[in-house]
Amino acid sequence: MDNQNIAQARAAYQARDFETALNLFNQCLADPERPQAPGDQGYIYHQIGNCFLQMKDFDQAIHAYTQATADTAYDACGAVNCNMGKAYAFLHDYETAASHFEAAVADAKYETPYKAYLGLGNALLKLGKNAEAGVAFREAALDASNPDPTKALLNLGVCFMALGRPADAVQSYESALQFDMEPAMRNKMNANLGQAYVACNQMQKAMNAFDAALADKTYFLNDSASVDYGRAAQAVATGTAAMQPIVVDDEPQADMSGLDVAADGAPLQQDASYDQATQAFGAYSDSSYGQADAYGYDASGIYASGDERFFNASDEELERYSKGVAKQERKRRNVGLKVLVAFFTVLLVAAAGCVFLYTQGYGYPTQESVARGLFSDTAHASQYFVETMGEDNVNAAMRGVVQDSAITIDGIDKSMSNSTVYVSAKTAEGGDVDYKVQMVRDLLGWKVSGIEMSFPSQQ
Repeated sequence: MDNQNIAQARAAYQARDFETALNLFNQCLADPERPQAPGDQGYIYHQIGNCFLQMKDFDQAIHAYTQATADTAYDACGAVNCNMGKAYAFLHDYETAASHFEAAVADAKYETPYKAYLGLGNALLKLGKNAEAGVAFREAALDASNPDPTKALLNLGVCFMALGRPADAVQSYESALQFDMEPAMRNKMNANLGQAYVACNQMQKAMNAFDAALADKTYFLNDSASVDYGRAAQAVATGTAAMQPIVVDDEPQADMSGLDVAADGAPLQQDASYDQATQAFGAYSDSSYGQADAYGYDASGIYASGDERFFNASDEELERYSKGVAKQERKRRNVGLKVLVAFFTVLLVAAAGCVFLYTQGYGYPTQESVARGLFSDTAHASQYFVETMGEDNVNAAMRGVVQDSAITIDGIDKSMSNSTVYVSAKTAEGGDVDYKVQMVRDLLGWKVSGIEMSFPSQQ
């Protein structure tokens, strides 16, 4: 093999110049004057597949990886199958993706099986196999080569919640919180822990977890977590929910094999940013298989008001009542000056309120309306993107995006200048595809700056 060309190709890959890397790898493959040792062809096809994966050409990536596995002398089948599973997952073929992830973990020479276990867990979640997904996430957390078990533990907690076992989810989240992690990840973990405590009727502990998630004022609860936060706050404030012990269901569950063992331990050293030659480099190695969405709850009951007559009154009755009170007050005292002062006070308060809402990420058109417009009219997506994107970049970002005029907004993370909208769209065949839509402020409203598929690890 031409080591000089290989070195140049790898250097281009590390510099994220994937097209140059692809051309150099293809030159190594096509040069008849350069003899190839056993396994060299599999290695080159592996790296060609990695280039296509990074360029989001998933069909070509799969073709290259298939060629790599055809070289029986190449002994990195675990890494190749893991990357092929990711390519199939991006194409929404979760059944095939799962089979390749399973092939990856079955390879005894594969040095980082946790990557395949994370991919397998997410594919199984997409297929509705929550218990099997939990087993995969548990294996990822226990893998000694995993430098960051927190993502796997978070996903394991999500599986427990989906299976109606919040006490086990609490155990998983609390195990994860023993590790070092980024503040954003810790906030997400505490929010999920708060929801699990609510499901266990541990309202004070839930409030403690939610407060920890919100303490640095950079994290915003999604809709389901906000509902649970309100339930916990009301219960603690009114004393209507006594502290109850967490009870683990003693009844055996047929599909829960292996899920009751907690995954814990000391933090491990982080991996280098560049894997071995048999692994995929860079962004697509793990980024799509990270933390999971919080499990959503339906709010139980309605918050009753203290004065039902007021809340049940019609607009006409309220207006009549208001005019009557105002008339009586004017008879008692001269309120002209006070009304004027109050009017200007209201204006100032309203202006301050508008500024505050602006800093909290509100605007018009809203993030939700922009997302709905984008998915309703994918053929004219450029009108929803920032102008600096350009038509070619917009087309590349929208490649494979499902058109759906009735998307579901799963949550919105807001800040003054940036927002992230989590969207669930339905395919023509009835399947669900999750997306993460990045937006930036455009005067008072919002424009899309990027869109990508969102797996259960990304919110």
